[in-house]
Amino acid sequence: MEIVMSAVIGLLFAVAVYLMFSRNILRVLIGTLLLSHSVHLILLTMAGLQRGAPPLLFLEAGSYTDPLPQALILTAIVINFGITAFVSVLVYRTYQEHKSVDLYDMRGAKDE
Repeated sequence: MEIVMSAVIGLLFAVAVYLMFSRNILRVLIGTLLLSHSVHLILLTMAGLQRGAPPLLFLEAGSYTDPLPQALILTAIVINFGITAFVSVLVYRTYQEHKSVDLYDMRGAKDE
C-alpha cells in the first residue's frame, strides 16, 4: 500500500512543482495547494498504513491510539489554510493593481 501512496505523492508533488513554475499566479496558488496535499499524504503514510486496523500503538500497559500523525496533519491543514488565504488576497490585490495575473507581464510594471 505504501508503494501506491508513494506513487500518488510523487505525482502530486511533480504536478505541484510544474504548476508553481508557471506564469499565471493562480496556477502558482493551485500548485501550493497541491504541494500541501502531498505533504499531508506524506505525513499520513509515515504513520504506517494498515488495512482494516485502527491506528493503535501496542505498548506494555495496553494499546493506545497514536495521535501524532493526526495532530501533524491537522496543524499542516491550518497552516495551509492561512497561507492560501494570504496568497489569495495577494493575487486579488495584484489583479486589481495591474489588471493581469501573468507574472511576465508584471515584470516591467512601474508604479504610477
